[in-house]
Amino acid sequence: MTDVNRQILLKKRPVGAPAADHFESGEGRIRSPGGGEVLLKNLYLSIDPAIRGWMRDAKSYLPPIAIGEPIRSGALSQIVESNAEGWPAGQIVQGIAAWESFSTVSASNLHGRVERIEGIPLHAMLSVLGGTGLTAYFGLLEVGRPEEGETVLVSAAAGGVGSVVGQIARIKNCRAVGLTGSDDKCAWLTDALGYEAAINYKTADLQIALKEVCPQGIDVFFDSVGGEILNTVLTRLNRGGRIALCGAISQLNAGERPPGPSNYLQLLVKSARMEGFTTLDFATRYDEARAVLANWIREGQLTYRDDIVDGLENAPAHLLRLFTGEHRGKLMVKLADPEV
Repeated sequence: MTDVNRQILLKKRPVGAPAADHFESGEGRIRSPGGGEVLLKNLYLSIDPAIRGWMRDAKSYLPPIAIGEPIRSGALSQIVESNAEGWPAGQIVQGIAAWESFSTVSASNLHGRVERIEGIPLHAMLSVLGGTGLTAYFGLLEVGRPEEGETVLVSAAAGGVGSVVGQIARIKNCRAVGLTGSDDKCAWLTDALGYEAAINYKTADLQIALKEVCPQGIDVFFDSVGGEILNTVLTRLNRGGRIALCGAISQLNAGERPPGPSNYLQLLVKSARMEGFTTLDFATRYDEARAVLANWIREGQLTYRDDIVDGLENAPAHLLRLFTGEHRGKLMVKLADPEV
């Protein structure tokens, strides 16, 4: 193992959209694990909107990233050295690590052991069988709770999470409708993923388009965007409708706290529910979800697309693609191959 630990650090906090000059390269020492800790060789980094939230100096479910510290993200890693019972060296794991070659973390940061599944590439354990798939699975089925025949609307439908949500809705015999930002992505949703319909929210009048595409209203809205899209969808929600709040990417770069949705009283008059969640809420059930998702993949009912670049130095630019819409599926950065 090399003594050099390459890192990508937070140079300054973004005001508005992040840019390349908010990051800087660095090198850190590789620290041996203390009690209850493991030393990880990071294999793949997960690129998610949550990273932008952690770059703020604001209270959240995880503390903000400190200036001069490595950017934090989900990761697929291999244990190099362990001082934690039940986590042996050589084990591939999923958890929270950092944008660096090696991370020393508490075993409490690990979300589970990763076992290879025949016919499914290792990186899929960070996407469709990792945080992406788990978010889609629990957010739709446990928070949205769709019933057969209902209409499920999904924002950011061509992203990593949204592309899985719509397919799960279809598997559950629901009518899946996607919102995305280009005609090409709309075609991908309907032709490749089985969405019944898709709307280009950048060119359509969303209020009119939703009336046309969802004439019976919306029963479940899986939302990762927030803002005016959420405000508009509230007016089309059916009685007893459910909104699963996965994120609000439209608000992540806002310089000021955005106003709440002006149509929130629709929740009252429709006896509807809006509930936020994170996958950590369901941590004890990860293995259950992975088994179901893997079975759907083997049966050909669930497909996925991973958008991977090589090299730690390319992580900042790959993150910025989240905010331009220049991707389909799950964004990841490959750092290394596992030791055999």
